[in-house]
Amino acid sequence: MADNFHKPTQYSGDKFDTFEGGQDPAQIMRAAHDTAHALIDGARNSDDPAVVDRIVAYTDKHGIDALAELWSRSSASSLPGALWRIYLLRAVIQQDAVGTSLLFQRGIETLPTIDAAVTGAVNPTGPHEIKELADQILRGLFHGDFGVALDRAASFSRILASGATSVADDQELLNPERASELTTRAARYSLTAQEFTACAKLFRAGSLD
Repeated sequence: MADNFHKPTQYSGDKFDTFEGGQDPAQIMRAAHDTAHALIDGARNSDDPAVVDRIVAYTDKHGIDALAELWSRSSASSLPGALWRIYLLRAVIQQDAVGTSLLFQRGIETLPTIDAAVTGAVNPTGPHEIKELADQILRGLFHGDFGVALDRAASFSRILASGATSVADDQELLNPERASELTTRAARYSLTAQEFTACAKLFRAGSLD
């Protein structure tokens, strides 16, 4: 699976693409692509399952700052951009598994699509289940069908968007500020879903770099 790629010569969801980079944008972008490819290739070329375990849990030990420095300014339609968004989504879930699982469960109930089946979510999806699901999706990038992992991430994000929109509607009269916050979050999840879908299409066309 690694050969399908072209070989190169504790934050919340409102932190997407807001990190400062270094002084040379070209070097930053090259480093982003190089490290993303190296990470994918290293994991897929290893027979040791502990390698993927360490990669998935990297931010639990080191935080997400280092990945932000490398990948947060990458194009959404790129390999480092896709990795960054999945790691950031996982970090948000790790920080608030209870709140995120409530939005996810509401999304499953309100979204009339096959997205729940695509994610492989357990129903009901509690805090433990949603953290497990996020890990499974991230793990799929390094061991399994990369395109399917991106499809699952897109469905995951769409479900969260639907759940956040539904809860925002509930809160509109009682707590307008909370409703506005959830509406903004829903828009962000919806955009992220579109970005994952675009990356999946690029990957299958052999153009995700």
